Amino acid sequence: GGPAALAMLVEAKELQSNLHAPIVIAQHMPALFTKHLADRLAHDSGLDIAEVREGEVLRPGMIRFAPGGRHAAVRRVGGGLAGVVHDGPPVNSCRPSADVLFAAAAETAKRHVLAVVLTGMGHDGLDGCRAIREKGGRILAQDEATSLIWGMPGSVVKEGLADQVLPLEQFPARM
Repeated sequence: GGPAALAMLVEAKELQSNLHAPIVIAQHMPALFTKHLADRLAHDSGLDIAEVREGEVLRPGMIRFAPGGRHAAVRRVGGGLAGVVHDGPPVNSCRPSADVLFAAAAETAKRHVLAVVLTGMGHDGLDGCRAIREKGGRILAQDEATSLIWGMPGSVVKEGLADQVLPLEQFPARM
């Protein structure tokens, strides 16, 4: 989703008081832009928000962005998860790609994944949502009425993959 949608989510008290898992975000932005966005959201919300670092252990309450222009994924370390950052080829003309992140999360965390697909152009995230569905994870998609661009969530909804289709303001409580 766009920066405004992300700001609304992380500043919502419902999300802040119930953040019992790490969040990793693939925002379609070039290098440096994601760092500035993460810094601004951390400042405005008071949450632990930054770009994910290779090998960083992901803990509940953390919010991490894929660095602009790079893919992010997760891998199992001990009983938890760690961040992975790489320069693989663009997927759906995107780097970072939601498909790359979602597929890795599905493979690593199986049914414990919650994918959130917010406003965005194209269909990035669709294949990753298929992987999440196959592993038993859950998927929330933003509704058309509150999306600036319904491409990404619309593709997930049209494929019948979304467990729920919600207006943006209902996401913090559902997440």
